[in-house]
Amino acid sequence: MSSAIPEPVTKLVEAFSRLPGVGPKTASRLTYYLLRAPDEYSLGLAQALGNLKAQTRFCSVCFNITVADPCPICSSRGRDAATLAVVEEPLDLMAIERTGVYQGRYHVLHGAISPVEGIGPDDLKIRELVARVEQGQAVEVIIATNPGMEGDATAMYLQRELAGSRVKVTRLARGLPTGGDLEYVDSITLMRALEGRSEL
Repeated sequence: MSSAIPEPVTKLVEAFSRLPGVGPKTASRLTYYLLRAPDEYSLGLAQALGNLKAQTRFCSVCFNITVADPCPICSSRGRDAATLAVVEEPLDLMAIERTGVYQGRYHVLHGAISPVEGIGPDDLKIRELVARVEQGQAVEVIIATNPGMEGDATAMYLQRELAGSRVKVTRLARGLPTGGDLEYVDSITLMRALEGRSEL
């Protein structure tokens, strides 16, 4: 950046630029917004970032982000311990929770197998999942990885790893989005919708 821009500004722009989905222009806009905003905005942001690292941890059971260990889902007596949904990230867990339908427990892998990015099975919480299934109460493991090459590769690997266990291994259904037109649906989604069709 130009020498006309003070170093603290440059450093914050660079820090914002390292966030996923934030390009240089957005990073600059955020930085200059904070410069003009009242002090409590930027001080509040700094405190929230400090608290994020100081007060959160991974649940020792499911590896979701939590303040208390075990997390509220793992420690809840109202959750069904017989079903275990395996998700890639904590955001996926939150998406399932928003539906209000699923009342089981979770296991967060913290990623998906991606040889291109150098992420293998040992980089994920797969060993912990297998150990949990072997010693736990789970009857069904729902593989809820994202549809796509990495998610499918992870699902296939998990299926192989859990093949010798007593649990039933299922995968989230895939198909057509509600309100979508067939002419705009990609061929893989349409193929999976045909394969997963159900009787009316």
